[in-house]
Amino acid sequence: MKKILFAVTSHPTLTPDHPTGVYLEEFAIPYERFKREGYELEVVSPKGGITPIDPASLNISDQQKEDWKDSFQALEQAKPINGMIADHFDALYFPGGHGAMLDLPETTEVAELLMDFVEQDKIVAAVCHGPAAFVQAKYADGTPFVSGKQITGFTNEEEKEMGLTETVPFLLESKLKELGAHFIATPNWQSHVQCDGKLITGQNPQSSAALAEKIIQKLKSKATVK
Repeated sequence: MKKILFAVTSHPTLTPDHPTGVYLEEFAIPYERFKREGYELEVVSPKGGITPIDPASLNISDQQKEDWKDSFQALEQAKPINGMIADHFDALYFPGGHGAMLDLPETTEVAELLMDFVEQDKIVAAVCHGPAAFVQAKYADGTPFVSGKQITGFTNEEEKEMGLTETVPFLLESKLKELGAHFIATPNWQSHVQCDGKLITGQNPQSSAALAEKIIQKLKSKATVK
């Protein structure tokens, strides 16, 4: 049985008057898809416990609320990321939401866990603002994890359209480029998934389903946990 570790934000606000958290569909669409595939799923966050959900992502239908009930339950039971290791998992996945910009880059254990997966040649994936988790990750020689890699994520233009360019702690596209990534963007709000070996990234919420399918495809191509 394949095992996927979801690493989500614990941060509930972008500013005092702007609540945030994980963006629901970026968690729920992959979570429910992996569950249908029969995978074992676990959720961790910097603080553990109840995961804040971005209110902007809660405008969903009654049917989605029913379909995603397992996702809601999982988001209420995150384990602390401290002490988590890659050994028993096949893939690590970072959903986005602006909360990911605040705590994932600042949590040492996030970078350590990510590099544990990398060093064990396992899948690392992220969507939208999820690649903010990559910012502090480095190889032993100090080279940024994203240096030289083809990657995508929430673009500067999408952040501008949201009106949050001056509010976010940094622009994700710009930061990843500064770290040496080959950032590849498509027009705003179009589904776009970028693969570089076992690194899989999606540009925005609309990319969640395609990213989940790509992770499944990669997992089926090779068993990474015995």
